[in-house]
Amino acid sequence: MLNALKKIWDFAGTEQNNIRKAVLLNFIYAVFYMMQIAAVYRIVTALTDGESGAAPAWEAFGLVLVSIAGMALIKTFSQLQQTHAGYFMAANRRIEIGERLKRVPMGYFNDNSLGELSGIATTTLENVEMTAPMVLINIFGGLINALVFTVMILLFDWRIGLLVVLGIALYLAVTSAMERKSVVAAPRRQRSESALVAAVLEYVQGMSVVKSFGLAGRGDCRLREALEENRRSNLAMEQLFTPYTMGQGFSVQLFGVLMMGAAVLFYLQGSMTVTNALMVVVISFLVFGQIESAGSGMSILRVVSSSIEQANSISEVPQMDEGGRERQPDSHEICLEDVRFSYEDREILHGITVRIPDRTTTAIVGPSGSGKTTLCSLIARFWDVDSGRITIGGEDVRGYTLASLMDQISMVFQNVYLFADTIENNIKFGRPQATHEEVVAAARAACCDDFIEALPDGYQTVIGEGGASLSGGERQRISIARAMLKDAPVIIFDEATANVDPENEDRLQRAIEALTRDKTILMIAHRLKTVQNADQILVVDGGCIVQQGSHEMLLQEPGLYADFVRGREKAAQWRMGKQFSQPDVTD
Repeated sequence: MLNALKKIWDFAGTEQNNIRKAVLLNFIYAVFYMMQIAAVYRIVTALTDGESGAAPAWEAFGLVLVSIAGMALIKTFSQLQQTHAGYFMAANRRIEIGERLKRVPMGYFNDNSLGELSGIATTTLENVEMTAPMVLINIFGGLINALVFTVMILLFDWRIGLLVVLGIALYLAVTSAMERKSVVAAPRRQRSESALVAAVLEYVQGMSVVKSFGLAGRGDCRLREALEENRRSNLAMEQLFTPYTMGQGFSVQLFGVLMMGAAVLFYLQGSMTVTNALMVVVISFLVFGQIESAGSGMSILRVVSSSIEQANSISEVPQMDEGGRERQPDSHEICLEDVRFSYEDREILHGITVRIPDRTTTAIVGPSGSGKTTLCSLIARFWDVDSGRITIGGEDVRGYTLASLMDQISMVFQNVYLFADTIENNIKFGRPQATHEEVVAAARAACCDDFIEALPDGYQTVIGEGGASLSGGERQRISIARAMLKDAPVIIFDEATANVDPENEDRLQRAIEALTRDKTILMIAHRLKTVQNADQILVVDGGCIVQQGSHEMLLQEPGLYADFVRGREKAAQWRMGKQFSQPDVTD
């Protein structure tokens, strides 16, 4: 239990001071609460001593009034401290997770990890936010207040005090046994919560596939299993806790009855006055309230500890080396030297060596799965190479900080992701300090100002997560506008015009030519029109560069490139009313 408490305390971090204040306020709250017992004692004393007049009633009323006002005031401040601590404990950890995820390899992000991350950032940390401060305050505050009550009763009558000590000991023993039992059940519940979030995300993201294949009600097996496992784990925890909860209630009720019985016995024996006997009867209903508060915290201690363990697991995710320095190279020549890279145990790139001169355009072509995107991702350091090295401006990319490396590179992906924000902020993502006029200029250059102006709020239109409210071509043009606004010296295109409609393609091609002037360009391209004007073409197959040269040079030698070009040219001769597509070099 001490280890679990320390884990929560360490997790609180900068909020520990607010928790200390809340515990102190909880103690002051108990002092005001005891004034009500003092008020009852004053009335009982007046009745048993036969006092006449209204003075005892007014004194008791004053004590109760001060007690209620003090309790209300202290409760307000205590709740504010507790809420502040819970909110910022979770908020600070979410920020830490976000900062850490900026420095992990892209290979970490898969369906499982995304579901787990979503579960931790939402459900898990929400549980911590709501319960962690409460657990600490209830346990520490409850134990301190119970100790104060016990000392007061021991001074009042040591025999009754001894019964209180025994009752508290039994209650804590039952609670401790429950806390130990939850060691197995709590982690299972947390795993089921994460699995449920992952299953829901997967099902929602794949809804179009489910509907298109008519699998509604049948394609949700994983989701149903996750829901069932979550139900079982929660039910198992409740079933586990039920006997112990009954034991807790029995122990306080038993010793409350024993206190009343002892008071009556001691009165009949003449060793206790009627006033004290009546007060013991009153106190028997109140004395165990503080230890029950501590017990409620202990009962969920392991659940909270398990949630924190899961949140802390993000700290174990491997990070790419952050030992680099801020750099602004004079040249942006890119060199790959005997680069090898593997996904898990499968090697994808096999000793690639190539030089991409500064301010030139290099096209990368090859069959699907040949390693084209992986090669570009390594240059941007989405992953680190297994062996060899990649340099920009003569400096290993691992020698840059990730921020300064990203300052050198703009990327335009085929599958564009836009954030649930305004269109203007999405375009400004690469350069947040840009003015509205600069955003509009970039949008016009990327041929997307027409459809933006047609939207209800223009550039201030908030688009859905992922840009779901826009077409694929519109999303891609916004992505290109974003790259234009960033204006980095190295630009990587992953089939930048794949989703652009034909009537805008020529305009966009000219915009891209303006964007790429005097820059180092890498483009993964399929269309012959895009490839043939490149300064050099890299043909990648099976994780190796099998051909390298200009379009004219590669056409003159037998190999994959010439086969692809001739095959596409032949296929392009097929017509359906009219030729409607550019020939591809890969498919």
